[in-house]
Amino acid sequence: MTVTSDPGPGWTTWPAPAKVNRFLHVLGRRPDGYHALQTLFQFLDRADAVHLRVREDGRIVRAGEVAGVPEDDDLSVRAARALQPYGAACHGADLRVDKHLPAGGGLGGGSSDAATVLVALNHLWGCGLDPATLAEIGLTLGADVPVFVRGEAAWAEGVGEVLRPEEPDRPWFTVLVPDCQVSTATVFQAPELTRNSAPITIADFRSGGSRNDFETVVRRRYPVVDRAMNALSAFGEPRLTGTGACVFLACSSKAEAEAAWAQAHADGWRGFVARGLNRSPLLDRLQAMAAQDVGAD
Repeated sequence: MTVTSDPGPGWTTWPAPAKVNRFLHVLGRRPDGYHALQTLFQFLDRADAVHLRVREDGRIVRAGEVAGVPEDDDLSVRAARALQPYGAACHGADLRVDKHLPAGGGLGGGSSDAATVLVALNHLWGCGLDPATLAEIGLTLGADVPVFVRGEAAWAEGVGEVLRPEEPDRPWFTVLVPDCQVSTATVFQAPELTRNSAPITIADFRSGGSRNDFETVVRRRYPVVDRAMNALSAFGEPRLTGTGACVFLACSSKAEAEAAWAQAHADGWRGFVARGLNRSPLLDRLQAMAAQDVGAD
């Protein structure tokens, strides 16, 4: 896990894990203009670190800059502000995110950060909201936020917010991070995107009957993603996560994943090896904090 230590007195540190989409199908376009999706979310044991310190002046203050992201556009700041109406009027927070997950990579970094802020401040401020309510708040910030709030590997439908917990296999993953950011809005609007995939079942997924419908679009429009896919294809069948740009290879062992990564790294690629998780480390952190509070009473 890539979470760093507490930054100082009064601060707490919370993990915001990455996710991969084990597959991603586009079933069609809905009347509201959004796309109906089907996917399987799984977490990775690699995470951003979200540092929080409660304030009593009602202010949300971002400590440190996030490259290219104004404070008012920062999902972590927006998450804190979205939760404020459910807490005491005096409640505010200092927050800082140590980024280990790439932006625009399909690993869910910004959504995971926002979910962690919601879960952590719900606890620190004593709001008392249940996961379903937090997920509803999270959905106003982004379609991927609810799965991070709930913290369980999940089969997802709708726009990604209709979640059913699942226990898929837990491979080791070799993840490559191409030097680009994919515009999700652009690839969703691509005329060549497949939008009529038939719904599948978890049994279909386990038998290999799935893919990522965005892969062809992204590989054509972002040549560096195509090269990353080719770099991993010598070791198995790589897959795009989300709308990209990151690609991953599911491996049966850590040694297999590290061998693929060693070759890719030698060829100049950035990336990492991580284990798949069916339970988010955020839930473990929340449980530990709750136990600590009980022990202090």
